[in-house]
This record gives sequence, structure tokens and C-alpha cells, in this order.
Amino acid sequence: MYTQIKKDKLSKARLGKVTTAHGEIDTPCFMPVGTHATVKGLSPGQLKECGAQIMLSNAYHVFLRPGLKVIERSGGLHRFMSWEKPVLTDSGGYQVFSLARLRKVSDKGVEFQSHVDGKKHLFTPENVIETQKVLGSDIIMPLDECSHYPCPRDYAEIAMKRTVDWAARSKKAMKNTNQALFGIVQGATYEDLRKICVKELISMEFDGYAIGGASVGEPSNLLYNTLEIVADMLPEEKARYAMGVGYPGDLVEGVDRGIDMFDCVAPTRLGRNGTAFTSEGTIIIRNSPYSEDFGPLDQKCSCYTCKTFSRAYLRHLFNAGEMLGLILLSFHNVHFFLELMRKIREAIIEDRFLEFKKDFYANYTGIKKELCA
Repeated sequence: MYTQIKKDKLSKARLGKVTTAHGEIDTPCFMPVGTHATVKGLSPGQLKECGAQIMLSNAYHVFLRPGLKVIERSGGLHRFMSWEKPVLTDSGGYQVFSLARLRKVSDKGVEFQSHVDGKKHLFTPENVIETQKVLGSDIIMPLDECSHYPCPRDYAEIAMKRTVDWAARSKKAMKNTNQALFGIVQGATYEDLRKICVKELISMEFDGYAIGGASVGEPSNLLYNTLEIVADMLPEEKARYAMGVGYPGDLVEGVDRGIDMFDCVAPTRLGRNGTAFTSEGTIIIRNSPYSEDFGPLDQKCSCYTCKTFSRAYLRHLFNAGEMLGLILLSFHNVHFFLELMRKIREAIIEDRFLEFKKDFYANYTGIKKELCA
């Protein structure tokens, strides 16, 4: 499934391809997030125009709405949302973390109370796999338990061991399918727990490996330490995916540590709130300095938004409550993230990734993640 093409001579950054039933994905890559079978504010055609090779959807959310019967009758998730390229579906494990008030976790699985209609559902490793088989996902994520931050060691150990057990049950449930299954490494910020989890999962021989429970509120130094420790232990012949990790600086640091795949809601979530990612950092387009700024959003960007509209016009759209503003900024942000990954791949090909990283930090001024949650 994963083929490593080249490694950067001076770092752990690597270039590769992930092959799926719906096409190949050049890595390192960023996956736009379409939680409800749609990337908010953007059509599939716009995603392709941005350069998206794969998108992420969430099995938990589409299970609740519109439901598996609807998707199955439509011919699967790809056909339902008119997206012929690869799709990765998250299992709902993150909802164990984010919807804590609505669930009960046991070794058997997770009992959810639907946030849509209040009905109770039991998700087990086995039926989560069956759900994603119906969806027709190219890459399936097993049910796991994501630890919060800060997390007591005893709870992190329980969640890690449960994740390993669920991974084994998920692997057993994967039969008669050409879909890929990734193992998910948990263990919070505890290095020894992460290492134990990696060893257990490698012994099961998954198609790829994901690092879960990252970017859940921990400081950047702990996040990057976790990515490095885990990536260094994972087999080179398998894809490595940092789940939910995807701010621009995190992408650069993750690639530097050998990570291949990333996802994050930041491009569209912040775009809808009037924040744009640019080559010089983030700007809040609602602010008054842009009221008579007739230049493009980003001088170095070639996307439709930047080629067509001024900062002043975009500011006007947001302050007038016009939905076009949300769409145009979301489009630009997704394009920015995908173009960043394209430039990273180019730098790896030319053995100048560390030079690229230095230039990136010389020009880019980010924003604090906690302001964007």
C-alpha cells in the first residue's frame, strides 16, 4: 500500500505514495476534513481545484446522519458525496474523547447517546469495521480510546491497553475486503506507554499506522516529542499518519520527523471565522486595517480567491454577513495547506527540506492554537 520513493539526505522527511482502490496519494499529504461527508463550504470540484488527493470523513457522524442504509443504497460513500478519489474514515474514537458527556466506555466498546436524537448506540471494534465496510472507505481506522491532556498515567495505560485489544479485534473483523486498516498508537504523553503500544501494533501487521491522542491540548514540545518517538519505531515500509495534527508549523515539524499523512479542521473552521493562512502568517480579515486594502489576500498565492478578490472585498463580505466570504476564505485556506504540502514534497525531492523549513519559519507568523479551537 505504501511505497517510499525518497528520503531527504539531511532529515527524516520522506517522499512516498499510498496506493488505494480509488487512486494514489502523494505523501507527505494533508487531508481536508469532511466530517459529515462534506468539507464545509466547499464542493468536490473545488477540492480538486485546490489539489486535494484524499479527504477524511467520520464514520460516527455519517452513521447517525444520514445513516448506513441511505449510503448503502446510494452505492457507497464515494458515490453519495460525488468524490471519486480516496477517502479515509475515522472510526469515532475521537468522539469518545470529545463527547465525553454522551458516552460510556468499557472493554466491550463504547455506548454513545446520539447528539442528534438522543438514541443510544453501542459501538464495538467489530461493528465499527462493518460500518466502514458499508461506507466503502479506502482507509479504515479502528475504534480506539483517545486520552485527554493532561491525563493521569493509570488512565492513559488503561486506554492504551484497551486500544491494543480493540485493534486486535478490528484486525480479526477485516475479512474479504480491499480496504486498508491502520493501527492507532495511543499512550498520551508517556513515552513508555507509546513504545509498548507501537510494539504491540507492529506485531499485528497493519497496513499503516496512525498516531492518535496527539494535538489534544498538549504543548507543542510534547506533541513533537510524541511524533518523533513513535515515528522512529514504526516500520519504514508503512504509512505514518498523525491524526488531527495539521497547523502549518505542525505539518513542517511532523514531516521533519518522518510523518506522511495529516488532517485538521483548521483551514475551513478558521476560514469560516474570518482567519486566513498566508505565506507570511495568519491574518484576521475582519480587522479594520483591511478596509481599504485592495491587494490580494496573499501575494504569493495562485488560488481563485487571491487571483480575483481584494482583502477589502473579503472584509466587506464578512462584515456584511455574506456567505461568499466564508466560502472564499475556506477555499483559500485549503489551497494554502495543500500547496504547502506540494512545496514540501518538492523540497524533499531536491534534498533541501531543512532549507525549506528555515525559510518557512523566517516568513511565517502563526497563531496560537488555543485561540482557534
